[in-house]
Amino acid sequence: MATIAYKNASCIYEGSDKLAVDSLNLDIADGEFVVLVGPSGSGKSTALRMLAGLEDIDEGDIEIGGRNMRGVPSKDRDIAMVFQNYALYPNKTVAENMGFALKLRGVPADERRRKVEEAAKLLDLTDFLDRKPAKLSGGQRQRVAMGRAIVREPQVFCMDEPLSNLDAKLRVQTRTQIAALQRRLGTTTVYVTHDQVEAMTMGDRVAVLRNGKLQQFASPSDLYDRPANAFVAGFIGSPAMNLLTAPITSSGVKIGEDSSLALERDQLTRLHEAGLSEVTVGIRPEHLMVSDSGGIDVVIDLVEDLGSETYLYAHAAPDIELVARSLSRTPVRLADTVELRKSPEGVVHLFHPETGERIE
Repeated sequence: MATIAYKNASCIYEGSDKLAVDSLNLDIADGEFVVLVGPSGSGKSTALRMLAGLEDIDEGDIEIGGRNMRGVPSKDRDIAMVFQNYALYPNKTVAENMGFALKLRGVPADERRRKVEEAAKLLDLTDFLDRKPAKLSGGQRQRVAMGRAIVREPQVFCMDEPLSNLDAKLRVQTRTQIAALQRRLGTTTVYVTHDQVEAMTMGDRVAVLRNGKLQQFASPSDLYDRPANAFVAGFIGSPAMNLLTAPITSSGVKIGEDSSLALERDQLTRLHEAGLSEVTVGIRPEHLMVSDSGGIDVVIDLVEDLGSETYLYAHAAPDIELVARSLSRTPVRLADTVELRKSPEGVVHLFHPETGERIE
């Protein structure tokens, strides 16, 4: 187990004029589970591969346990990788796959077997040790790949979208198992995913990347409650936060032709002090509710009834779309005109209309 530090770490691919990872700074504590998340091309997998020694660190440094990794070969970094594709040997049994790295190290057969059996017990694979990968389900193969990493007892686990090949139900089950296993082992883990729900449910802290740059590094609750900018606000949460840029009025912001969204007095004061005439406002679907009066006039485009909750997709103008959540089944129907207003416990987030940065 070890700490990890990215210190202005950058990487650029040959033939490109744009950094794949741009001056990344992260301090990861010993035993922490950190998730790198972002859209395709954000640099999250490259950042992980730099840590693992599979990509060069062109500028800056990466340290594992206080030791600088620049120029250190992957095999000497004491890390274990778990990939999206399981990369199992089809002609070897589960036990042979899990213990193969130890065999290459010259670990005696008895000790190899003991470590493999211990890892198999943790992963509920004891009954499958003599099977070949072809006789396993996708979830079982992924657990074998995890077991292969566990038996090495590394300082760091590096996981690159390990659940992408699993179906939706199995993904939920397996991510719960991985998170619980990491807590039990206490091994420092860096996990890459494009799925923000996966990131929020697994990580102690989450690093959100975009175009190679770190946008925010915080706990899941901080990302959700206090996004650093409009990109993080729109990326974290499902359905996404409602974001729109609107003119500022004396009581709030103007939405559509005749509607408005009220703001708190201190928010209006901050906007006045910033000298803005318009602002990007964000409000999460669960903070909007159907109102009898005094709200934003919208036309319902879709009613998504999920049983325990209902999502209303609507528009206030051709270019203004809003999503609201109701915890009870609503009589609202497609094409109805209703009013939406901020719920009593609702929060309106403010972002600069040009930079997208949060206005405190």
